[in-house]
Amino acid sequence: MQEGKKNNMANIQYSGVRESRPGRVNDLGTTGKEAAENYKKGCLKRADRSFAQGLQCQQINSMAALMSLEDSVFISHSPQGCVGCAIMAVDMYRVGQIHRGIRNVKNPRLLVTNIDQKSVVFGGETKLRQTVKLAVERYHPKMAFIYASCASGIIGDDIDAIAADLQAEYPDTIMIPIHCEGFKSKICASGFDAAFISINKYILKKQQVEKQKGLINLFAPTTVSYADQKEMERMLKLIGAEVNYIPFYSSLEKIKRIPAAEASTSICKVFADEFMKTLWEDYQIPYSHTVMPIGIRNTDKWYRGIAKVLGKETEVETIIAEEHKRIEPLVAELKKRLEGKRVFICGGTGRSFAAAALIDDFGMELVGLETPTYDENAQTDIEYLNDIHKNYVVDIANMQPFEQVNLLHKLKPDAFIGVPEWAARLGIPTTHVLDGKRPTMGYDGLLFLGNKIADQLENPGFNKKLAKHTRLPYKDTWYQEDAFKYIEKGGK
Repeated sequence: MQEGKKNNMANIQYSGVRESRPGRVNDLGTTGKEAAENYKKGCLKRADRSFAQGLQCQQINSMAALMSLEDSVFISHSPQGCVGCAIMAVDMYRVGQIHRGIRNVKNPRLLVTNIDQKSVVFGGETKLRQTVKLAVERYHPKMAFIYASCASGIIGDDIDAIAADLQAEYPDTIMIPIHCEGFKSKICASGFDAAFISINKYILKKQQVEKQKGLINLFAPTTVSYADQKEMERMLKLIGAEVNYIPFYSSLEKIKRIPAAEASTSICKVFADEFMKTLWEDYQIPYSHTVMPIGIRNTDKWYRGIAKVLGKETEVETIIAEEHKRIEPLVAELKKRLEGKRVFICGGTGRSFAAAALIDDFGMELVGLETPTYDENAQTDIEYLNDIHKNYVVDIANMQPFEQVNLLHKLKPDAFIGVPEWAARLGIPTTHVLDGKRPTMGYDGLLFLGNKIADQLENPGFNKKLAKHTRLPYKDTWYQEDAFKYIEKGGK
């Protein structure tokens, strides 16, 4: 979708909670065909689960989105356990430094106020103030990001007031409070929105700047590998664009360049989609929001989307033809190894649908799809998938591994694409599409990913041994139940 005029939501300030947009569903168990039909009829209602095994928190997405920023400190106003999930972002940050040739690898400057029982009773604002002062005086950062949490939100600690007070005391550090309390949204991508809302409010401040010819904002999350970054930059350079790659491995100076861009696009379909709407409304920056560039079809669509915004439609068609000529013979060889294999896919809303389109390049069959959210964008993808995959299950779930293993046990796919922990213990060959260490995107990335899937299928020994010697925490009777037993019907 290329925006040429303000949408109907332009005059309504976005709250940062994705459920506030109409038509988003996050609890659903059905088939691809039924999902598409019911959405068209307006029959998909917001539901809930009477039992839920776990949810990904939006706080960790807010933290992970920014933790590789230069000259920054990150203060989590939370109990200590809330920063446990940051280990993935820390790992990606460290690996990314190595890939970029940095020899003195460092960790992000992350501090936690460690809210405890006493803080809950008497308030934790003193702890927060002391922690921010400590962080600024120790590291002298250009930016200090202050993250709220469920605990600090429930007891009512005012992170905005503290940030404002300390801003006067430390004028050389921009204080940026981020309201990412986990209870605000069951859609974890809301955490990305919370981070970008604060960047716009405290750094960009709706200031108008001179546009820079050919400059493109390319938004990328932490899980995009350096190889994928270089591939996206290569493709955009071919149509005459200069890339402002943000916020991963970015800086205050690069963030301040955001309003100067001629256009914006995102690698991940749900990472900066709401923020790009805001950039159009506040800074008149048109944007392309199409698909995640995984696989031939999606890479073509993503490439054409941003080229259209830049007025480079003719040039991009020549480039696409050349890329197809180069990679199609290689894809045909991979197809011989993968054709007819049955696949279950689990991933974020962008990656799961992109991977489902990718497997068609290799002649594989989709039997199941698990993803956190269903909305208008998902409907577009589902309608496309329904034309090429005739019968597959759809599980709209933020995690919920008990549903996943039930479905895998029944469907018995040849391969699983996604976070591998649960499927691997069933002995299914697994491939991780959420891979910040290896290429998966663009014309070159699809070849690497295809080879990785084929290698796993041809070498399943480790997962088979894992299944033989480990056990999942579910009774055999659960596998006979309806996987969607605990999803309550919407509209009650």
